[in-house]
Amino acid sequence: MTTPKMGRPRQFDPDKALRDAMHVFWEKGYDGASMGDLTRAMGINRPSLYAAFGDKYALYLKSIDCYISDNACAPLVAFDAEKNITEAVRAFLKTSIECATGRSEGKLGDFLGSCVSTNSGGLEGIQERLQASIAQTDERLEQRFNLEKENGVLAENFPSLERARLMYDLRQGHIFRARSGIKRNTMLEDIEYRVKIVLL
Repeated sequence: MTTPKMGRPRQFDPDKALRDAMHVFWEKGYDGASMGDLTRAMGINRPSLYAAFGDKYALYLKSIDCYISDNACAPLVAFDAEKNITEAVRAFLKTSIECATGRSEGKLGDFLGSCVSTNSGGLEGIQERLQASIAQTDERLEQRFNLEKENGVLAENFPSLERARLMYDLRQGHIFRARSGIKRNTMLEDIEYRVKIVLL
């Protein structure tokens, strides 16, 4: 009698597992996410989780870093892709609305604003990551405004950093509105007014 061969072990994809963990944290929060929740979603056992990512806290930090690098930059990518500054601001705001209201996994808002910020004062390393993410976004937007000033498109006294911060705060407002149930089309109605406010 021939002994049946064992199937090949399932390939472990660390990037996918990390994103799966992020969605658990997003849905349940850091405190509400159990190790059982995480291992089930990631499709691995506890020893594999510890070996690949460390403990729950280390996994949470890695999931934040994953989100910042993979997801949070979509409005900035849209902003940088437009050569015209008015179109760039419009693309940033429109994409921020689309990200807040239309994620394929059904989450409203964004991971940083909806989950991570609620732990900003209670877990070491969270506040620093949030502040770094905000500062990086402000700087990237400010640099583009400064370039437009150098090229004579924007006035010399255009407040680049202040308007960069305003754009970030508008984005966060979109996230909050999305979490409250306000629909995408409703938020898009104000987009032209907000573009003008940014570029005044």
